[in-house]
Amino acid sequence: MKRKEYEAAMEPLREELVAMARWARTSGERIVVLFEGRDTAGKGGAIRAVSEKLNPRQCHIVALAKPTEAEQSQWYFQRYAQHLPSAGEIVLFDRSWYNRAGVEKVMGYADDAQVELFLKQAPTFERMLVDDGIHLFKYWLTTDQAQQEERLRERLEDPLKRWKLSPIDLAARDKYDAYTDAREAMLAATHTTHAPWTLVDFNDQKRGRLTLVRDLLDRLPDTRVAPPEIDFPELGREPKAERYSVLDPIADYPLD
Repeated sequence: MKRKEYEAAMEPLREELVAMARWARTSGERIVVLFEGRDTAGKGGAIRAVSEKLNPRQCHIVALAKPTEAEQSQWYFQRYAQHLPSAGEIVLFDRSWYNRAGVEKVMGYADDAQVELFLKQAPTFERMLVDDGIHLFKYWLTTDQAQQEERLRERLEDPLKRWKLSPIDLAARDKYDAYTDAREAMLAATHTTHAPWTLVDFNDQKRGRLTLVRDLLDRLPDTRVAPPEIDFPELGREPKAERYSVLDPIADYPLD
């Protein structure tokens, strides 16, 4: 999809996202969205598509680093639970507790018993969230191996994207089938009526973002809340020009 076509299609969705945030703030609703998928699928771009026009004090992006030694001794879901939203907030997880069923399983960071326990506990944990009133959405971004290879090479060659290329990303190249098997086991265990998975094709990332955002908005209740009326009186005088521009020398305050 071309950029111009994408922007034209995305603009009305941005307005709906802002309306969604206003509805959540007004009603006190809590929204959690999980973004999972293969390396290079486009999770970061999808998260930006949702959050770019929202108030960052209301819409929080959670992208947790490797667990500390203390966190490794905690109940697995504990470090994620502390980031769940309060009333009126939206939380977007850039990878989530499903790390255990994906990268931790495939790369050997969690043993079979830990993965099995996670797959048993995750539906119960999510049932508790939903029963408490949280709107929970789980998205898996899919991409073919050829697209993954192309994007990994782009990261390698682009100095502005090189930071995205990690040893784990490189190791994942040879484990495409293993990640597929892990995903299928995860879906079989955690695709539930109260917290279903939605798989979105991200071979075309722009089209994928539009699809995901449209699906998210369609699955929320009616979010139409009229914006508050704001009285904006005339200033009553001529507006003043700023005394200094950013690049002007400040003559009245010489440097030492």
